[in-house]
Amino acid sequence: MKLRDLLIAAAVLAALLGVLYWSNHRKPNEDSSAKTSADVAPKILSLNQTDVTGLSIRRKDEPQVDLAKSETGIWQITAPKTLTAEQESVSSMLSALSSLNSERLLEEKATDLASYGLVDPAIEISVSLKGNKWQKLLIGDQTPAGNSFYASLTGDPRVFTMAGYSKTSLDKSLNDLRDKRLFTADFDKVSQIELVNQKPDKKLDITFARAKDTWQILKPKPYRVEIYQADELVRTLREARFDASSVADESKNAGAFKAASPLASVKVTGASGTQELELRKTKSDYYAKSSALSGIYKVPVTLSSSLDKSLDDFRNKKLFDFAYQEPDKIEIHDGAKAYFLTHSGSDWWGPDGKKLDEGSAEALVGKLRDMAAEKFPDSGFGSASVEISVTSDGGKRVEKVSIAKNGDTYVARRVNEPALYELSSSAVAEMEKAAAELKLAPEPKK
Repeated sequence: MKLRDLLIAAAVLAALLGVLYWSNHRKPNEDSSAKTSADVAPKILSLNQTDVTGLSIRRKDEPQVDLAKSETGIWQITAPKTLTAEQESVSSMLSALSSLNSERLLEEKATDLASYGLVDPAIEISVSLKGNKWQKLLIGDQTPAGNSFYASLTGDPRVFTMAGYSKTSLDKSLNDLRDKRLFTADFDKVSQIELVNQKPDKKLDITFARAKDTWQILKPKPYRVEIYQADELVRTLREARFDASSVADESKNAGAFKAASPLASVKVTGASGTQELELRKTKSDYYAKSSALSGIYKVPVTLSSSLDKSLDDFRNKKLFDFAYQEPDKIEIHDGAKAYFLTHSGSDWWGPDGKKLDEGSAEALVGKLRDMAAEKFPDSGFGSASVEISVTSDGGKRVEKVSIAKNGDTYVARRVNEPALYELSSSAVAEMEKAAAELKLAPEPKK
C-alpha cells in the first residue's frame, strides 16, 4: 500500500510539472494578445499642473485659442484676442488634462493615424511646460460604439481610446474659457453699492454702505437694511454673467442697446475702484453694458428681476435686531404698567429677584421678536403710549422703541432713527397680553 501511494504521488507530481512547463513555454495566440491589450488602460497624460505655463487649443475650422499664465498664476487669453480668462474654467480643464486616463490602449505602434481621424484631428491641445518642454494631445474621430474617441500624443506611436466625458471636459471654445462676469470686483472688499431703478413708474436711487460685516442703507435716508435682501443683491452682482452665445452679434447688440429702454444701473465701489453696469430692455431681450469689459451683451432675464426692487424691498421690517439671540434684559412701560425681566444662564428673573416661569417669559420674547412693519409711513407718530427697551449681545446692543396709537393701527419709532414703522393693532395687543401674562416659576417640590 505504501509503495502504491508513493507511485501515485509521483505520477501526479510529474503531471503538474508538465503543465507548468507547457504554460511557461507556449506562445500566446492572437486572441490572448488582443485581450491583454484591451485590458491595459494606461494614462494618456500625467502632468504637474504647477509646471503648466501655457495652453493652445485648436478646434477644427475655428481660430486657435492661446492662453498664458502670469507670474502670479492668473490665466489670460492671448489669442485670437486678448481677454481675461475665467480662472475656474481653465483650472477645471487643467485638472482633467493633467491626469488624463485612457479607456484602453488600442495600438502600441500605429501606422495609419488617418483611420482614427488623428492626421487632421477634431481637437489639438498643446501644453507648454517649464523648461521649454511641451506635450500635444490629439483627439480624433468617435469610435464605432459612439461613446469614446481616439486619442494620441505627438511623438508617441500609441493610439488610445478615451471616454466621451473626458473629451467634453477638454473641448473648450473661446467663449467657454473667457471671463463672462459683468463685475470683476472683489465683493468681499466692496464698500458701497448704488442701485438706480430707471423704470418710469419706479424711479429710485438707493445707496448701500458696508458697515463692518453687514450693510446699511445710506440713501435716500439712513435706514436699516434687510440683511437677506442685501446679501442677495451682492450675490446677484457677483454672479452676473453675459450670454456667451450673443458675443458674435456685437453690432446687433450695440444697435439693440441704443434703442432699448433703460431699466436699472448699478455702481460698485471697492478697494480697486468703481465699476458700473447699465441694464436695458427691448421687447423680451435684456442687454447690459459694463465698465469692467468692452462690448454690449445679452443677459438673462433673472438679472433684471433681481435689480427691479423698491426701497421697501431692501428695508428691515423687524422692529428689533436681536433676532434669535436671547435678550439680556427687557423693560416695558405700557401706560401705568411696567415690566422688567433679566436673563441669566437659562433662567428669567423678575425685578424682585424672583424666578419667572420660562414659558411665559419666552412667549413675550417671541412677540417682541416678531413685531414687524406692515409698511413704512412718512408720518403719524404722535404721543407714545408704550416704551420698550431691549438689551442684548452681552450688553453691546440696546434697542429703544416708542409706540404711538394712530387710528386703527400703531406707529413705532426706534430712538435716534428717522424711520417710522406701522404696526398692526393685533401685533401690539398680543405683545401686551404676553407681558400681562408673565408669572413666577412654580415653587420647587420639597
